[in-house]
Amino acid sequence: MPETAPGRPLTVVTGGTRGIGAATALRLADAGHDLVLTFLADAEAASDTREACLARGVGCDVVRGDLSRADDVEALVASLPRRPDHVVNNAGLTGPVGPLAEADPAVVRRVVDVNLTGAILVARAAVRAMSTAYGGSGGVLVNVSSGAATIGSPGDYVHYAAAKAGVDALTLGLAQEAGPQGVRVVGVAPGAIRTRIHADAGDPGRLDRIGDAVALRRAGEPEEVADAILWLTSDAASYVTGTTLRVAGGR
Repeated sequence: MPETAPGRPLTVVTGGTRGIGAATALRLADAGHDLVLTFLADAEAASDTREACLARGVGCDVVRGDLSRADDVEALVASLPRRPDHVVNNAGLTGPVGPLAEADPAVVRRVVDVNLTGAILVARAAVRAMSTAYGGSGGVLVNVSSGAATIGSPGDYVHYAAAKAGVDALTLGLAQEAGPQGVRVVGVAPGAIRTRIHADAGDPGRLDRIGDAVALRRAGEPEEVADAILWLTSDAASYVTGTTLRVAGGR
């Protein structure tokens, strides 16, 4: 079983065992990254993704945790075999589809906690792990936002859109703080992507419903977002920071 190796980059992908996170993990594994992936509940998916990464000849560990909790974020950092070179801040959820006026306040709070508070806590930990100001050698933080942040997602999940807009602000501001410390902070905003998140939100037909609103007239695939994330972590994007790349088919 391959172990992590000092000669390979080490990348953390939160929510890295399903959907966009899993596709990203596999793309990074193909590019020779050792990986630490987090998950919350789906242990079977975590095991499957880990095995698929190991089969590509890199090291891969999975860590269970609720990253809206500061203690779980600290436990994740403590579990790393060495300082990471990249962190993909991807963990998120939407909650049930519907208008904000009918949303359960507990669900609203959970969505904001996971998508915004959790993203901020992971970003904070990433800077402390990679920044030259804290003994690191620099790196790249990729915040996974959403196209919802700029269209507002009326009738679907306005609270989720609001949380993701906060992630975009996080990317912009933190890039200014961390840039002089060797850390690039960038974002990716996926649009309608073919993952289980829609069925989990109670609307498995959502991609068909909104298809005509997409300029390319189709849903995106997780691998298309993963390719953007891979590029942003690479030296080819060495002068890119403080911005969020939209991967949404023109919507």
